[in-house]
Amino acid sequence: MTTKPRQRENGAAKRPISITAVVDCVGALAAGNMRGHLYMYDTNKAAGSTGFGSEELRTHAKKGDQLLWNALALECEAYVAIEGIEIDTDICEPERRVYPGTDVAYWIGTLKKDAADVTYQIKFKLGTRDEPIATTLSSSLVG
Repeated sequence: MTTKPRQRENGAAKRPISITAVVDCVGALAAGNMRGHLYMYDTNKAAGSTGFGSEELRTHAKKGDQLLWNALALECEAYVAIEGIEIDTDICEPERRVYPGTDVAYWIGTLKKDAADVTYQIKFKLGTRDEPIATTLSSSLVG
């Protein structure tokens, strides 16, 4: 299933806010946690997002915005995937999807209401480790 751009109130197409987690898989596996091994980015800097390249990304978003989370490994041969996203379900209910014709997964959700300062944690599946590793610090959605 592909995602279609949503329509703004004035009729122009609006793209989802893409949130990307770049993970140093080797470092995270060696440490057993994500602290210092996670670099978060989003595509909404012009609207006021802050914390780029850190574990505490503050994504500026408002009611109706569609969020798309994905993960990339810093090392070319390492495996990383998002296992889950813990966030207040009254604000957003992310769901896992797969790009058509691939096994590449992403998570997508729409904000149900304006987010004053809602934190979330991401659980990552790394390498061949059975248990996911959750973020140590929380990123957040801010309105």
